[in-house]
Amino acid sequence: MHYDYLALARDTLDRITTEQLANVDAAVDVIAESMLAGGVLQAFGTGHSRIVVHEMSGRAGGLLPVNLVRISDLSVYGDLDPKDLLDPTLERNPAFAQSVYDLIGAQRADPFLIVSNSGINGSVVEMARIVKENGHKLVVITSLQHSSQVDTRAASGQKLYEYGDVVIDSGAPAGDAALELEDGTRTGAISNLAGVFIVQLLTEGICRKYIDAGERPPVYRSMNLPDGDTVNQAFEAQYAGRIRPIEP
Repeated sequence: MHYDYLALARDTLDRITTEQLANVDAAVDVIAESMLAGGVLQAFGTGHSRIVVHEMSGRAGGLLPVNLVRISDLSVYGDLDPKDLLDPTLERNPAFAQSVYDLIGAQRADPFLIVSNSGINGSVVEMARIVKENGHKLVVITSLQHSSQVDTRAASGQKLYEYGDVVIDSGAPAGDAALELEDGTRTGAISNLAGVFIVQLLTEGICRKYIDAGERPPVYRSMNLPDGDTVNQAFEAQYAGRIRPIEP
């Protein structure tokens, strides 16, 4: 069997390496400065973009001061009926953004990471507006190609990237499916592949900033290693009440 996705994946990562590293460096600077001063990165995404922010939070080898922010927080920590979360168009609704933000308890110095391939849906654009209104630094991972080809669904008329202090372009095409097969079928999504690669670059870069500052990076050790729980508990005590579990 011939697989074109193999070359597509390599090209995607190579393009980020050659075209986006300056933006990755800028994002590392923003996030590391806050973390070294005791701040927490607030990471938000909806739909499949949740995979990217999930990759940066609460995982072995990942930075501990990253708080995963989700619309589902309104049910887990708020009073929204869980059945209301089943609406597949929920991410288009800007009305939830303020309530989600209010539940976080973010400190003014906390930076935000917002991930959205299209960057046009109401919840992410409104969250970005609220984030900037409250004085936070904002790092955005999005597809500029997709965002430039479609109209925003936000009442503000803005798109996600327009609020970013740092914007990292995933390079995904409009609609995300980057492979066209012989019969015209389009498949081969690359936004999450690009996003996971980018947040791993961010994680490494921030860790190196800690080391340069003479501090040990606050990195999770796998809980499936004998000393994992002990190592993690020592770090977690520094951020008590500021980092939520990644489950449920």
